[in-house]
Amino acid sequence: MDLRSLLQRAATVASDYRESLPDRPVQAPADVDALLERFGGPLPRTGTPPEQVVEELVAAAQAGLMSTAGPRYFGFVVGGALPAATAADVLAVGWEQAPFNDALSPAGVAAERVTSSWLLALLGLPDTATVGFVTGGQAANTVGLAAARHQVLRTAGWDVERDGLHGAPRVRVVAGAERHATIDRSLRLLGLGSAAIREVAAGPNGVIDVGDLRRVLAAGPAGPTVLCLQAGNVNTGACDDLRAAVSIGREHGAWVHVDGAFGLWAAAAPARAHLVAGVELADSWAVDGHKWLNVPYDCGFAICAHPDVHVAAMNYTASYLTGSGGPVPMPGDLVPESSRRARGFAVWAALRELGAEGVAELVERCCRLARRFAEGLAAGGLEIANDVVLNQVLVGIGDDARTDAVLAAVQREGTCWMGGTTWRGRRYMRIAVSNAATTEADVDRSVTAVLRAVELV
Repeated sequence: MDLRSLLQRAATVASDYRESLPDRPVQAPADVDALLERFGGPLPRTGTPPEQVVEELVAAAQAGLMSTAGPRYFGFVVGGALPAATAADVLAVGWEQAPFNDALSPAGVAAERVTSSWLLALLGLPDTATVGFVTGGQAANTVGLAAARHQVLRTAGWDVERDGLHGAPRVRVVAGAERHATIDRSLRLLGLGSAAIREVAAGPNGVIDVGDLRRVLAAGPAGPTVLCLQAGNVNTGACDDLRAAVSIGREHGAWVHVDGAFGLWAAAAPARAHLVAGVELADSWAVDGHKWLNVPYDCGFAICAHPDVHVAAMNYTASYLTGSGGPVPMPGDLVPESSRRARGFAVWAALRELGAEGVAELVERCCRLARRFAEGLAAGGLEIANDVVLNQVLVGIGDDARTDAVLAAVQREGTCWMGGTTWRGRRYMRIAVSNAATTEADVDRSVTAVLRAVELV
């Protein structure tokens, strides 16, 4: 079999799988332990024909595929994958481009630059900001906080890129009590440590308490300060009062970073944009593409309002790097990796497929569907614990043990898949509506499945 036939076979298998998602059970029928034998065994001493390898891979994997791209997967804020974005990602693999700079891939660089301008306009961020295409929210937060580290220490007279952190002024990181855990991990990776965090109390729906923020910042110690805010609480979907919080941060000379993995997309929907009012006043932002934009995994954006700071925190030079070091930052100047996928093609395709109005409609529709979930489950006697402002719904089903039992029953049954979470000391079913393919009928089927499980458990 030649390469054309091999790729056509792979595309057929992938297309058949995607077409099966509306009717396919969401839970994979086999777990890892059951799959190890299919994938395992000793490495063969001799090679295997490519066509046989593909067929063996399909046979080994198919029983362990979760329908995360399907319309009734509501766990972990996972989006689907738009048709044009999926096809573009296939092309990106076939083209095998590495968009470190324009010597490696002029097309990859052009796609990312154009797409960056579209993203900034959609999200209401400064058009002079730089955008690094990263793997997701963790990497985006890390890049944003690396830029913050650079700038606050430079202001204090310390060159962290040259001298490291030994002997450096202590950096204070102020963050909400309900920040995403990736903030803490980014601080560990950057050598600042989680002990640098000065925690601010959270209000009723999980947003930062602005009054307590004033208290924490005023309490000191004075010195290099980074303020981490949130657009889209991971449990409730609520957004911090960004305008007020940024203003308070500015009074104390803080670099302001916004973790907006999914919630920042509210800026693209006129009916929800008020939730992130003032977001453009921050210094850096993190947002995912593989969540609400429905771009295939893995894709995120590290955005910085100060291009010189962004580049100083991320870039490096070497004599062999032809095409780097010019007046305009190259994609490789904005992210930690030199070698990476050309993510810009799929993002460009997704935005072309949707257009600005389509992105807004996608966000608004998911929010409406989340509200439909809440109303349907509340009508069935279940507790809705959060104010549903975006796409997140927290559902209480009696005590913790019962909630987990119902969750397990729903996952086993396969109509839909939701995860569980612990919020303020209690277990809840956590529903995240992020898929462009999800319909009202999908929500209604899922509500019925959950209420049926409640009756049976």
